[in-house]
Amino acid sequence: MSDEEMNLWQSAEGQLAVDVIETPTEIIIRSAIAGVRPQDIDIHVTSDLVTVRGERERHKERHDATVHFEECFWGSFSRSIVLPSHVKPDEAQAQMKNGVLTLTIPKAHGEMRVPIREDLS
Repeated sequence: MSDEEMNLWQSAEGQLAVDVIETPTEIIIRSAIAGVRPQDIDIHVTSDLVTVRGERERHKERHDATVHFEECFWGSFSRSIVLPSHVKPDEAQAQMKNGVLTLTIPKAHGEMRVPIREDLS
């Protein structure tokens, strides 16, 4: 990879890999975000969309070192997920444990049928 290609790759925003699980009562989103402090992650939740943003800081390289592989993503990352069900954003809870972010969001009440009254006049 040329220096120009490497700089372009490094300046691009990375995309987070996620698992999205739906239970009868909640949506659970999990993502491995090792090397990022919880206070450096921004999570925005609406009734049908979740966006996770953050930045993984690159460690300073030694001047006398030769890099043979560089497969880990360093820099800004984000991911927006369209949710399979409407949720209650104000009741979302996030936890970070062993580098895995788990976001749990209660589902909003299901669909409601609206009966049509017949006007008999």
